[in-house]
Amino acid sequence: MDIDLPDVVAEVRAAFERYERALVSNDVGELDALFWDDARTIRYGGAENLYGIAAIRAFRAARAPAGLERTLEGTVITTYGRDMAVASTLFRRTAGRIGRQMQTWMRTPEGWKVAAAHVSVIDDPL
Repeated sequence: MDIDLPDVVAEVRAAFERYERALVSNDVGELDALFWDDARTIRYGGAENLYGIAAIRAFRAARAPAGLERTLEGTVITTYGRDMAVASTLFRRTAGRIGRQMQTWMRTPEGWKVAAAHVSVIDDPL
């Protein structure tokens, strides 16, 4: 298996950056489009466990659009072959807290989609 093919890393990074722009601007339609449209899609959030695209879409539609701005650091994108990838990043919104985000991306006929995501926030160990 080829790990981190430069062209595949660039494709996933572009999808990841598209997701980030949609997230901080609360572009719900774009966020929905970037998740795999399937009952097997999972998103573990800071206070919710969402199974299936319907639950993820309902969460996004109901979420307040305030306070979504954040800064990223330590972003790592690792690709496995031409069709799978993991994007991991840290984010900051609140002093003294650090968020962690991991997304499993897969290539579909419609483009790169998030098939699984995990978001959590902890006290900043620094």
